[in-house]
Amino acid sequence: MTELVLYGHPDSGHANKVALALALAGVPHELRRVDIWAPAATRPAEFLAASPLAQVPLLMVDGVPHLQSGAILMEVARRWPLPGQQPHDLRRGAELILWEANRIGMCLPQLVESRRPGGDSFPPGALDWLRARYATDRDNFDRLLGAGPFFHGAAPGIGDCAIWGYVRWIDRAGVAPSPAMADWRTRMADLPAMPGDFFPA
Repeated sequence: MTELVLYGHPDSGHANKVALALALAGVPHELRRVDIWAPAATRPAEFLAASPLAQVPLLMVDGVPHLQSGAILMEVARRWPLPGQQPHDLRRGAELILWEANRIGMCLPQLVESRRPGGDSFPPGALDWLRARYATDRDNFDRLLGAGPFFHGAAPGIGDCAIWGYVRWIDRAGVAPSPAMADWRTRMADLPAMPGDFFPA
């Protein structure tokens, strides 16, 4: 039996993407919480040994480390297909993962961080630029979703997991969803595999 251990934190959208994918795929796994707000040197030794950048998510598969949420999502879908994912056709998932990473998944975390007490400061004009990017990404979200309930059609796939990682926190970012985005977030929140919180204390 394959042994899976996922290291992450509730405040990491990237780690939550992978946790959701594993839950949707129904793969038994262990969750281990890593305090991403503590100095990197204080994180567990076994985690630091496997994660060169000391970042989550880290998925250990039979002792082999897998890094970067997009790459991990592709590996999960290849090994353990999600309800909306066909193992022979990962192209749609790859396209959505890369769009998320380069577009909406870039601006939303920065907007969230700008509003966090004690969070990073941004130079003049940066937040306006991020909000303008988000406005374009929100329109493209609607185009990519189309008429389907999920990005992979009738059921969610790895693309839904990737996009959900930070779109779930759109209120924290101080921006508004489109009606289609709001409805999709509700459908994602209602999934049976969706717990109240991944990586509990």
